[in-house]
Amino acid sequence: MTIQNVLVTGGAGYIGSHLVDELVSRGYEVTVLDNLEPQVHRSGTWPSYANPRARYVRGDVRDRAVFEPLVLDAQAVVHFAAAVSIGQSMYQIDRYVDVNTRGTALLLDILVNRPHRVEKLIVASSIGVYGEGAYECATCGPVAPTIRPETQLAARDWEQRCPVCHGHVRSVPTPESKPLWRDNIYSMTKYHQEEMVLLIGRTYGIPAVAARFFNVYGPRQSLSNPYAGVAAIWLSRLLNGKPPVVFEDGGQLRDFVSIHDVVDCLVLMLEHSGADYLPVNIGSGGTVTILDIARLLKTLLDSPIEPLVTNTGRTFDIRHNTADISRARETLGYAPKVSLDRGFAELIEWAKTTPDVAVDFFDAALEELQQKGLLVKS
Repeated sequence: MTIQNVLVTGGAGYIGSHLVDELVSRGYEVTVLDNLEPQVHRSGTWPSYANPRARYVRGDVRDRAVFEPLVLDAQAVVHFAAAVSIGQSMYQIDRYVDVNTRGTALLLDILVNRPHRVEKLIVASSIGVYGEGAYECATCGPVAPTIRPETQLAARDWEQRCPVCHGHVRSVPTPESKPLWRDNIYSMTKYHQEEMVLLIGRTYGIPAVAARFFNVYGPRQSLSNPYAGVAAIWLSRLLNGKPPVVFEDGGQLRDFVSIHDVVDCLVLMLEHSGADYLPVNIGSGGTVTILDIARLLKTLLDSPIEPLVTNTGRTFDIRHNTADISRARETLGYAPKVSLDRGFAELIEWAKTTPDVAVDFFDAALEELQQKGLLVKS
């Protein structure tokens, strides 16, 4: 049976909405289920960019009465719906586990216990399941350090050490085979989601893929959500005349990937079987420091405001993590196309023209982290 009907949970969000646009343009019948979480959608209404050719249902993935008929009507499910924030997850534990883990469990319970016609299941996972990225030690070879102790962060000793010989290590691209280490509740729930989906997929013969997103950026990111991606947070700060706040020394290495490349990879996952039953990194394959990203945003906005490098750490932060995208290339033919300069220029142009006002709530979010003891004093 050829897939024609796709259910996208969380499809009003910026990744989901871009996927909806692409699927509709390809002739798919698309249904979106979204609860319009106020932290993401401040107006509480469907966003102006919602594609008029899709069907929209306002509801929660924890509500079986709403969720079940949509699942049973679909031939593929792309499951984005989730609470998203590393820091916030460390003090809203019940909410994150309830939305992310239980919401996914309900989806799988429906698929296992009701007659359905779902032929592909894609779940949004995260770079967070790795904890720290992959490293190499000149003496010990490939190693997998875990979270840095607070004493190290307090001493402003930012770089990772070899867990075997305690020597210096260098960051290398992270493959899907790297041992996983969850150092915050959000990452734990992402791990639960992908493991449950892949397990049930294998057991019941439902082709399933876990999409491990690295640092996705692009138009439609919420500019008023202080728990969104760092690019959106910094852009909101600059638009409000405030400096981007950069933790540690800004030397953290990341892989920033354009929303357009992400959507391309998701469509490949949907339409091809090469990555079935596997976790797959979705990144650009490139490496950049977060301070360089803050400076790029400043330059593209022609802003006089310099990034504020705090030289302080957060207990849950990792040092480096960049994507090895070999699996996506080899199993799906994935080939990212959007350069950082081009992608961020598009983000800036969108931010200047969007009717949504960028309201900066970062300081309040930072105060919450301080109150919960998640900032490290140095």
